[in-house]
Amino acid sequence: MSTENEGTAAPTPPAAPSVPPAPASATQDAAPAPAVGEPVTQQLPPTPAPGTEPTQQIPPAQEPPAYGQAPQVPPAYGQAPAQAAHGAEGWPPPPPTVPAYGAGGHGGGAWGAPPATDGFPAPKPKGRGGLIAGVLVAALLAGGIGGGVGYWAAQRGNDGSGSTTISAANTPKDLKREAGSIAGLAAGALPSVVTIEASAGDGEGGTGTGFVYDQQGHILTNNHVVASAANGGKLFAIFSDGKRYDAEVVGRAQGYDVAVLKLKTPPAGLKPLPLGDSDKVAVGDSTIAIGAPFGLSNTVTTGIVSAKNRPVASGDGSGSKNSYMSALQTDASINPGNSGGPLLDGRGAVIGINSAIQSAGNGGFGGGQAGSIGLGFAIPINQAKNVAESLIKTGKPVYPVILVSVDLQAKSEGAKISEQGGAPNELVDPNGPAGKAGLKPGDVITEFGGKPVDSGPTLISMIWTYKPGDTVKLTYLRGGKPTTVDITLGSRVGDK
Repeated sequence: MSTENEGTAAPTPPAAPSVPPAPASATQDAAPAPAVGEPVTQQLPPTPAPGTEPTQQIPPAQEPPAYGQAPQVPPAYGQAPAQAAHGAEGWPPPPPTVPAYGAGGHGGGAWGAPPATDGFPAPKPKGRGGLIAGVLVAALLAGGIGGGVGYWAAQRGNDGSGSTTISAANTPKDLKREAGSIAGLAAGALPSVVTIEASAGDGEGGTGTGFVYDQQGHILTNNHVVASAANGGKLFAIFSDGKRYDAEVVGRAQGYDVAVLKLKTPPAGLKPLPLGDSDKVAVGDSTIAIGAPFGLSNTVTTGIVSAKNRPVASGDGSGSKNSYMSALQTDASINPGNSGGPLLDGRGAVIGINSAIQSAGNGGFGGGQAGSIGLGFAIPINQAKNVAESLIKTGKPVYPVILVSVDLQAKSEGAKISEQGGAPNELVDPNGPAGKAGLKPGDVITEFGGKPVDSGPTLISMIWTYKPGDTVKLTYLRGGKPTTVDITLGSRVGDK
C-alpha cells in the first residue's frame, strides 16, 4: 500500500502520518509508519544510518507522586551493620585486612565485617538494615572530621589571636543578574510560558507546555499535547504565577505536530515570546528549553544546537499517524511534559518547539516513561509560524505536495517512488507537480532543494519546510542516470 509523498506500509508502529494527497485509492488511508526514522527504540545496536535515528514524540507527563510521599529506597548493596568501636576512643575504625571484593569474590561481606565461625562472612542484612548502616557510617565519618576540625580550631584559638570566625570581604549587598544571562532570559520568558493540562471525556490526559503567541491569547504548542482533549475534552493553561485559564483548540496540524489554542478569557497584558529565525541558527549556538517535564512546571534547562535539518519521523506510540520534521537537534534536557514548550536561543527568542526525543530502549531505563539522553528535537519556528498563521486564519493546516507515492521500505540511496500498490497514474499523478516534471514510478529522488535525500521520511520532512507554490530543484535517478528538474509544489488542505 502507499500514499502520495508518504509511502508503502511498514510493519513497525506507529502508523505513518497524513501526507500530501494522491488520487483516491483504497490503499491510501492506511499507510503505516516508515521503517526509517521511527520511534521503535527497543534495540540500540546496530546504530542507524545518519539522519534516520528512531525517535518518539515527547509524551505528556503523567501525574507526579502525591506531595510528601516518600520514595521507596532499596537497601545499599553489600552493606553490613555498624561495627564495634576501634581503639580506646572508638575512632577511627580499623581498615579491612582484605576488601570485600577480594575476600570470597563479588558480593562478599562489607569492609570490617567479622567472619562467622565457619570462616565465611556473616550474612548480609535484609530490608533497610544495610542502608541504615551506611547512613550511620557516613554520619560517624562526618562527625569524626568535624571533631578533628573543631579541635584544630580550638587549638588555634588559644594563641590569643581572637575569634576564628572568617568574614568574606566586599560582599555585595544585592546580587544582580544581567538581562542577557541565563537567569535573566529565563526570568523574562517564564511569564509567557504555560503548562497545559489536557483531559479527554473519559478523564484521561496528560501535561504539556505551550507559549504565548500573540496578545489575543493564542497559545502555540504540539498537536500531540492537546489531541486527547480535541473532541469534547477539557484544556487548561496555567501561567508561571499559578493563574489558571480555560482554553480551546483553534486548529491542529497532525502532520506537522503543531496546534494553536486560545484562552477563552485572556488576561490583559499578555506578553508574546519574541520569535527568532531558525534558518540562521548555527550548530553550537546556546539553547534554553522551558517546560513542565514530568509535570514539574517552569523548569529551565540549557544546552546547545547539536545539529540542524535532522529528518525526524515521530509518533506517540499509540498507533496514530506520524509527524515529520526537519528538526533542530539539541542536548538541552527535555522530557515528557516539555512537549510544545519553547526552545530559545541565547537572546531569548524562540527558535523551535520542543517535540520529540530519542530514548534509550523501551521507555527508558527500567521501564516507564522515556527520559532525556541528550537527544531532543524541535520543530523549527519558521515552519511552525507558517502553520500557526494558517491555523489561526482557517483552522486547517496546508501542506505542500509533489503528489507521488514514496516507498518507505525501499533499501535505496534516496526516496524511491513506489512501483506497486496502485496504477501508475495513482503512484505518480500525471497532473501533479512531480508528474508534470517527468517523474515516473521507480525513479529514486536523491536531492531536494540542493540537499541530499537518503530516505522517504527525509524527503517528506524536506518538502514540508516549504510552502505551496514554491519552486524547488529536484534530482532523481532513472536507470542510474541523474536528472535535475524544477518542480513547483502543489497544496493540500487539512489532515486526512
